[in-house]
Order: sequence, then C-alpha cells, then structure tokens
Amino acid sequence: MRRSIVVVAGAASAALMLSLAVAPSALAGDPAADNYNLTSMEACKDPHASKFKFHIFYNSGQGGAYRNIGYSVYDFDALRPGDGHAYPLKFCPVGVSSPWPGSNQKVKNNAASGENEHYKYTARVYFNSGYKGVYDAMAPYQHIDRFRNVYNENASFAWVA
Repeated sequence: MRRSIVVVAGAASAALMLSLAVAPSALAGDPAADNYNLTSMEACKDPHASKFKFHIFYNSGQGGAYRNIGYSVYDFDALRPGDGHAYPLKFCPVGVSSPWPGSNQKVKNNAASGENEHYKYTARVYFNSGYKGVYDAMAPYQHIDRFRNVYNENASFAWVA
C-alpha cells in the first residue's frame, strides 16, 4: 500500500512538472518568466524567426516597433526578474539610422495590434494589469490588425488554454 502511494505521488509530481515546463506561465510575479521576457534574445528577433510566439506591435496592421513575448506578463509596466526591481516592457529599438515608430517606448498603453503564432494557446491582451478587464483574444495563428477593446490601453498579457 505504501509503495503504491509513493508511485502515485511521484507520477503526479512528474505530471505537474511537465505541465509547468510546457505551458507558458500565467503566474503573477513569476521572476523566471519576467526575466525571459525582459532579457531573452528571442524578444527582439524578427517576429517570424522568434521562439516567442506572441508579437505585439506599436502600430495597427502589425506595423512599427514590436516586442515578442514568450510568457504571460502580469503588468507590462512592472516585470520583476528577481533582482528586487521592477522594469517596464518596451518595444524593441528597431531601425538603426531611422527608428521605427514606437522604438524603445513602453508597451503599456501603447500597443495597437498583435499576432499569435502559437499552435495551441490563445493569446489575450488585457486592459488592466493582473489579467483583468476587457481583452482582445487571438486564437492560434490569428492576428488582430487593430485591437478593438485594448487599443493603446493595454496592461497585461496571458496565454490561455
């Protein structure tokens, strides 16, 4: 009896760890996820070459500066990578001699469109921090040319199964 309980508990732990490794994080204040979203080389790669599968854009029609996001973001203005400080998520500084519109601007309340290239998860951009308020949702492989509910009024992002 005792051995079967240990086996079941071990299997449950393994399943939990696997789900955490596969599903993008939606936890508030997840330092590892915030760190990846802030510092990963994937964040500013060409959107279609990035391993981060959500792309948020400064202009309508997937135009202007962009930011690739790999993990849920509780508050675009306060990512906490675990060093005791909070940092805003910013659009990538794109365009060397002539910066694209929105380059290096904060994402919070400045995004106009988005694209979800994830094969499995729906992407949601929320009006308020903490995944609250109205939102615009993009199913897998969908884009929105101009956010209807959160146009230039966006504060958080989450992956939803």
